[in-house]
Amino acid sequence: MMIRPDLIDALAPVMRAAGRLIEEVREAGFETRGKSDASPVTEADERAELLITAALAAADPDTPIVGEEAHAAGHRPPPCGRFWLIDPLDGTRDFIAGRAAYSVNIGLIEHGRPVLGLVLSPRDGVLWAGAEGHGAFRQDPGEDRVAIATRLCAVPPVVVVSHSHLDDETRDYLSRLGMVALEPAGSSLKFCRLAEGSADVYPRYGPTMEWDTAAGHAILLAAGGTMHSPGGTDFAYGKPGYLNSGFLAVGDAGTFDRLPPL
Repeated sequence: MMIRPDLIDALAPVMRAAGRLIEEVREAGFETRGKSDASPVTEADERAELLITAALAAADPDTPIVGEEAHAAGHRPPPCGRFWLIDPLDGTRDFIAGRAAYSVNIGLIEHGRPVLGLVLSPRDGVLWAGAEGHGAFRQDPGEDRVAIATRLCAVPPVVVVSHSHLDDETRDYLSRLGMVALEPAGSSLKFCRLAEGSADVYPRYGPTMEWDTAAGHAILLAAGGTMHSPGGTDFAYGKPGYLNSGFLAVGDAGTFDRLPPL
């Protein structure tokens, strides 16, 4: 079994290959279909997941893989002590709408905790990655990796929220926070904003799936941030159906207890 930085090195090329594939599909044009849960899916989602699944099976053949599209098709391995989570195209609605805020995500879970993650922004080719005990980095196309870390919470804090999920509960939370700088952002890129120190707080009330959050959560933890479920408990993985509750992600872990509870 490779150590975690070696896994990142092995998987970074397939992340970029998946990103290129997604952009090729976007440029060529595509059809949108609905899945059983009424969420949209495209050729880009499915082809990117097949590419990533093959790479993970080669790099770590003994570890189960849970992919969003395979799960939707009925391949649903039960949660276990160690498993991979793939979201091949997080932010499919943004992708369909022509916005740039979509991402490719791979996360590794060990005993309920995200310990390694990679997130790629296909539109601009930026890669973020991190692993527990090894820190996190950002790599722009053609550039060297640059170590990233969360920052002390700004005053007012920069709060990232979804383009499409600014619900009444989130609005109420923002009012309890008081004066904030609000910045809409898409997909798991919100976690990356926290991890690289360009934002401070990410509240989420609506349900998500574990593959939506695992990679970004792992990078956030590696960069010094924190994330908790409502009530302040650690946000864990391997839940029934891989279904998430709400969460509060924070860059400056030291300020978590001073923020309003979710």
